Amino acid sequence: MLDPRRVRPYVAGNKHDFADAQAICEAACRPAIRSIEPKTPEQLALASLHRIRDARVAERTACINQTHAFLLEFGIGMAGSKAMMGALPEIAEDADNGLPATSRRMLMAQYEHYKYLCARLDELDRQIRDRLKNDELAMRLQEVPGIGPVTASVLCAEATQARQCANSREFAASVGLTPRQHSTGGRSTMLGITKRGDGNLRRLLVQCARVLLMCKDKREDAMVQWARRLSARRHTNVVACALAAKLARIVWTILVRGQRYRPHPIGVTTG
Repeated sequence: MLDPRRVRPYVAGNKHDFADAQAICEAACRPAIRSIEPKTPEQLALASLHRIRDARVAERTACINQTHAFLLEFGIGMAGSKAMMGALPEIAEDADNGLPATSRRMLMAQYEHYKYLCARLDELDRQIRDRLKNDELAMRLQEVPGIGPVTASVLCAEATQARQCANSREFAASVGLTPRQHSTGGRSTMLGITKRGDGNLRRLLVQCARVLLMCKDKREDAMVQWARRLSARRHTNVVACALAAKLARIVWTILVRGQRYRPHPIGVTTG
């Protein structure tokens, strides 16, 4: 199996079955193009569960934004999406706000749909937690600071991707967390992160890094101390991506070498 993004540059002329077959044969002969290891049925099922969860999260966000826009059209504004959705029954029953009957029914329909989506997300989260209870790899991943059940289960589903990388730095680069290079004439220029690979996994690792940054003043381990020192001279987004790359390298060691997370002693500088 080959990544279709690696095969596409070798398609000559128009795209059709014969040209695709030629491109696959050409790409398969290139030593720099690695094959993709197929996922196990358990990994496919777990990845499908996460795709369904992501779809429900996007649907809930769309429901909240749509309801907020409806309320603003009638001059009703509230801070906080959870508080706004919880106050919908009171808004629909308030006879003094000037809402027509059609809008009141629409708001209640949005409220019921919101509750349904929240219940579905709670059920999906429960399934993920139950799935991880008997998974020793997922338990070891959750020992890493900032990584919770959702990120750990996604990493378990994408474990084959980590095993294809020769080292932890290569895994961080495959996720797109390393700087993009634009060099010419012997002059090296490093830009922002490449954003290659699995965008969902990269987003989760960055969110884990941001969680650590939120509590960096309360933690005293070496990794958080390193992030604290970096925050003094670089932008928060840069620090979050750098910390996410460090988490990716730790995750690779756990997935490939089977080790457990061992925090550095306080006062030891991490690279």
